[in-house]
Amino acid sequence: MLVLGLIPARGGSKGVPGKNVRPIAGRTLLEYAACAARESGVIDRLVLSTDSEDIADAGRRAGIEVPFMRPASLAADDTPMVPVITHALGELAGTGWSPDIIVLLQPTSPLRRPQHIRDAVDALRSSDADSVVTVVEVPRHLSPDYVMRIDAGRLQPFLPDGARVTRRQDARPAYSRDGTVYAFRRATLERSGSIYGDDCRPLLVEAADSLSIDSPDDWSEAERRLVAREVRLKADTTDPGKVRLEPDTAEVRPVRPKADATETR
Repeated sequence: MLVLGLIPARGGSKGVPGKNVRPIAGRTLLEYAACAARESGVIDRLVLSTDSEDIADAGRRAGIEVPFMRPASLAADDTPMVPVITHALGELAGTGWSPDIIVLLQPTSPLRRPQHIRDAVDALRSSDADSVVTVVEVPRHLSPDYVMRIDAGRLQPFLPDGARVTRRQDARPAYSRDGTVYAFRRATLERSGSIYGDDCRPLLVEAADSLSIDSPDDWSEAERRLVAREVRLKADTTDPGKVRLEPDTAEVRPVRPKADATETR
């Protein structure tokens, strides 16, 4: 099975201007995505979809193919992701190359590890699933069992069964798609017009590895975690006998739910 790694990165970001080419902890977001893809060992071609010449140049420097430019009509704030993917696949098919599996790697998830990509592709290859998507468990106090709604000025359980859940420990686990990896079959997209299909499998990632940059605060938090990760890596490398420090999950901010991969990148 041929596997395409697709990195969508449009110009004109408003939340964090220039975020795709701006260094964070020593690398650009494009470089983090490219490095994780290459080190995963499961990507046959890594392609950038962008409308920006500056981003295209940065992508090439990061070792990413830029065989086409995305038209401006597919780079608006409200452009869905599916047409962007379809455009990329059409451009590649025009050169005689079509993948069986597409791995969508949004550069706004710089904490992504090679293992996340490898596990998603392996799970898809070894099953009949339409797609495999990374998810993160949301804090129990944000579970639908435990959150509330305001109805006519009165506070009510969000779900009818929520009235019976009085302790957050009793709330059922809930999960949010976090944007780290979306792996899906080309046949799924062609059949359903969706990257998920009917059989979407979860790949659970640790909260410490899950963050999507959409605001200056997200940028600062990502930088903090990336610097801390590099410090731990250097400590482990220089002192093999040293006990490896695990991520300080107590300092990890709760993940903001990401509805799906419909935002244009």
